[in-house]
Amino acid sequence: MDNRIAVNSIAVKSLKFAEPVPTLASKDAVGMIVGIVVGAGIFRTPSLVAANVTSETSFLLLWVAGGAVSLVGALCYAELTSTYPHTGGEYHYLTRAYGKPLAFLFAWSRVSVIQTGSLALLAFVFGDYASQLLRLGEYSPSIYAALVVVTLTGLNVTGVHHGTHTQNLLTVVEVFSLLLVIIGGLILIDSPAPVASSPAPQGSEAAIGLAMVFVLLTYGGWNEAAYISAEMNERRDVPRALLLGIGIITGLYLLVNWAYLHALGLSGIAGSEAVAADLMRRSLGERGSQFVSILVAISALTSANATIFTGARTNYAVGCDFRLFKFLGRWRKQRNTPTNSLLVQGVIALALVLIGTLTRRGFATMVEYTAPVFWFFFFLVGLSLIVLRVKDPHIKRPFRAPFHPVLPLAFCASCLYMLQASLAYTGIGALVGVAVLLAGLPVFLAARYSQRRGKELEENKSEM
Repeated sequence: MDNRIAVNSIAVKSLKFAEPVPTLASKDAVGMIVGIVVGAGIFRTPSLVAANVTSETSFLLLWVAGGAVSLVGALCYAELTSTYPHTGGEYHYLTRAYGKPLAFLFAWSRVSVIQTGSLALLAFVFGDYASQLLRLGEYSPSIYAALVVVTLTGLNVTGVHHGTHTQNLLTVVEVFSLLLVIIGGLILIDSPAPVASSPAPQGSEAAIGLAMVFVLLTYGGWNEAAYISAEMNERRDVPRALLLGIGIITGLYLLVNWAYLHALGLSGIAGSEAVAADLMRRSLGERGSQFVSILVAISALTSANATIFTGARTNYAVGCDFRLFKFLGRWRKQRNTPTNSLLVQGVIALALVLIGTLTRRGFATMVEYTAPVFWFFFFLVGLSLIVLRVKDPHIKRPFRAPFHPVLPLAFCASCLYMLQASLAYTGIGALVGVAVLLAGLPVFLAARYSQRRGKELEENKSEM
């Protein structure tokens, strides 16, 4: 069986749905990765990181460490995506490594917590900054957030080519805007900000851990390349896209944070609520501050578009594997897109936007809701690389992660550390996310019953 586009499930064979066609080039994947990762976080988290370090050197080293952790993870994912290319991405790896029950819980969490929560989070960021330019009343951020979900979901429903072309364009605009911020901080400002001593935070170890939560949140999203592996023209393009994308992102982040330090100093960054706006205000005046609001809005829009594109692929894989959700497993051949999966994802994201509106803490609520569940499954995916090396010793691996098993174990250790840190930081929001995850257990039992019932009906028909 050709692993490039085949889905490893009995359901697909029986339902005979159309499958994704390899149409994406390496540049599309790089644009997708950079577009997802280089989002609004780089304009919000540096001040939180700076508040938890004691020197400019440690501030920059944390961003280097974030790039290193992401690179280790990318090497693990490069082997998984090139060996098991599948539109279900992590869902497929978890299925092969641990079986359908755990994989279903992951898919459930992605639909109800991880992906849709991330989409709502990015939509709120867009709403917050778009409201700085044109306010639409008391609930302006929420109105903008809902419009983002509806518009970008509709755009992706029209077809994969529209989605990737839009993503590439938005990513170019986003990176160009970041370069302008770097120029504004490093070139247009002649004299660097005076070095001021930053008060040491209470409990330096805990402070560094909290800082890493925000650093790796800012780096998050490169793993989404797993969901387009079945639509890549060449298997070797996925590892190349991951490594190139991480390299570009790390370079941009180091330059941007160096620009922040040059323009504002460590204490200035730590005391800023909108560090990019403060930088541009110093280099170009009030117009520069307005410009950065547009920049952040574009960044959030870019990440939201890529999140919508990749998120629906998990829903599609679940629809192929479980008859109860077979409506999600329909691939629109004419447009080469999982229409039903995109629409369901959009509806859930809109519901989360409503929840964020009711709490009046949209962005913070979504961070609390998603982080612990995300790091828990990230750990399991990293561990699956070791499990699948044992289970499939003879399968062809176009790319092999080096230093096995040290490299995947190091990645798993970092995931467990981030899980602990995110639980300590998020509090009650984490419990809500875990509760929604556990709610997937009865849903899985219902799906398995439906699967067995459908099989019995088919056997009865064949006997007649």
